[in-house]
Amino acid sequence: MSGLVSIIIPVHNRASLLEEAVASVLAQTYPHTEIIIVDDGSTDDTSMVADELAREHPERISVIHQANTGPGLAREAGRVRARGEFIQYLDSDDLLLPRKFELQAVGLNAHPECGVAYGKTQYRHSDSRLEELPWKGSGNKVVSMFPSFLRERWWDTPTPLYRAEVCEQAGSWSDLKLEEDWEYDCRVAALGVRLHFCDEFVAEVRDHDQNRLCKGGALDPVRLKERAKAHALILAHAQSAGIKETEPEMQHFARELFLLARQCGAAGLAAESKELFELAKRASGNIRGEKWDFKLYEILADLTGWTFLGKMVCLSDSLRK
Repeated sequence: MSGLVSIIIPVHNRASLLEEAVASVLAQTYPHTEIIIVDDGSTDDTSMVADELAREHPERISVIHQANTGPGLAREAGRVRARGEFIQYLDSDDLLLPRKFELQAVGLNAHPECGVAYGKTQYRHSDSRLEELPWKGSGNKVVSMFPSFLRERWWDTPTPLYRAEVCEQAGSWSDLKLEEDWEYDCRVAALGVRLHFCDEFVAEVRDHDQNRLCKGGALDPVRLKERAKAHALILAHAQSAGIKETEPEMQHFARELFLLARQCGAAGLAAESKELFELAKRASGNIRGEKWDFKLYEILADLTGWTFLGKMVCLSDSLRK
């Protein structure tokens, strides 16, 4: 539907935060919105809260109830249902500032060459302190997501507004449980999408003590398996976009792959450690990938095993710190 913004909110056991997220959408100065709440297998009263919100605003809010699949597939369930010209993904613990769609939807209409609009993100600590400067790199004006997204995903999930056609071209969200948003955005980046920048704060991300998938041990094997899959996919997206090994951002990502390879080894994930090491060599390019640090690590891994070497190197890194 022309001009309509579809806001997709996946939620799992966050009743009170969900109410606040929905309220931030209802407070938008831009009126043409629909809200799709995806209750991703909640086991508390979140389902009832979602249904009550839909009863209070039947013309604006609908709810999907499903078994727990994780954030990516929950967003996909909402995307398939969405009717809007524009797509907004909103995590249930974040907020949209009132003029977000007024700025971004109008901005995309004024700039048909752009497929995604973004603005500045503000960050609120768990003690309610608000950072004065834009969070991450959301205050910088850039025209495309690659190659800078190889350094970091410099916006948060509520920051961008996508054209629905861009999301369709990017394809379905993956079943990744971690870094699924980074992988998705790198798929969007590989399309060569141009960005429209709104030089105002448009969203707020919040730290809190409730359940968060992004929190966990650095050497948790379950988390590392997910991160390994995500990093492999991100590299493939960057390569399909033609990002060269000589680019500083690709060299940075190669070092990230090498670090993750060592961490996987330390966590007992020998296969993932070896695969990420090979990807790090490939991302580094022919010259850098043949230097002594790669060669020595590979020789030692063949002699001692990828798990043992990963543990020793991570221990050495921690002692140096």
